[in-house]
Amino acid sequence: MQHLVDTNNFSDAQITQLLADAKSFKTQCPPKLLRDKLIITLFFEASTRTRSSFEVAAKRLGAAVVHLDPSRSSTKKGESLEDTFANLCAMEPDGVIVRHSKNETPQILADMQTTPVINAGAGNYAHPTQALLDLFTMVEHFGDVQGKTIAIVGDIVSSRVASSGIRLMTRMGMHVILVAPEQFMPQSDLPQYEKLEDVMDKVDVIMSLRAQLERHETELFEDYDDYARHYCITKERMQDRDILLLHPGPVMRNIDISDEMLEDPRCKVLTQVKNGVFMRMAILKLLLLDS
Repeated sequence: MQHLVDTNNFSDAQITQLLADAKSFKTQCPPKLLRDKLIITLFFEASTRTRSSFEVAAKRLGAAVVHLDPSRSSTKKGESLEDTFANLCAMEPDGVIVRHSKNETPQILADMQTTPVINAGAGNYAHPTQALLDLFTMVEHFGDVQGKTIAIVGDIVSSRVASSGIRLMTRMGMHVILVAPEQFMPQSDLPQYEKLEDVMDKVDVIMSLRAQLERHETELFEDYDDYARHYCITKERMQDRDILLLHPGPVMRNIDISDEMLEDPRCKVLTQVKNGVFMRMAILKLLLLDS
């Protein structure tokens, strides 16, 4: 039984296969490969893109999807997470997609070895399907990402997207540099910069992250406008540079990325959303059919 807790659960060969399958699914809608499969989604945190993307991916492959609302589940009556999960697994689903605020939750559930577990985002440590869809988007654009340089910009220390992305991108041979104010910067051996202007001529890709000022006890900026003056990706900052612009969403307009840049062809935010469906189809195929 294989799980996806983080991208290191997949071998290099499996990641290559995921990229090939996602490309194939994007080119031509596949047959209902998972027509006899049942998937449960279990989201303890709010989600728009990830949950709907998984549900669309599953249904395009013919699987049935049941969504459990934890706010109305027995966990609210004092039942442990493990007991809730064990009861769900007694109904014999073919996989459970889970999002949780605690880093360790997906691994705890995977260790129960009752059904494949897919991590749809946990704490500030892992969001593996986002990392894989971002990789697919970059491979689609460049052909080969090895040796390319990506700057991750913004609230890096709070971001599970950044955390998973750093592990996968460095594994794929990319150079990763971090751009953030000191309090937004994680402990890391990667190159670190405080000023966005210092990296604009060094990078092939910028991944902007949502500013999460509410998560920080120390007030760095008076307000979001103050933050945007330093870190918003604007036309003035990008100029005519051939830089791919990514963002996992939700985008805070004119704080993370300007309105003008969101309409710029170099910005691939909606392409990431589209590619997320095809990559998650590939992941479901791998875990529920090929493993």
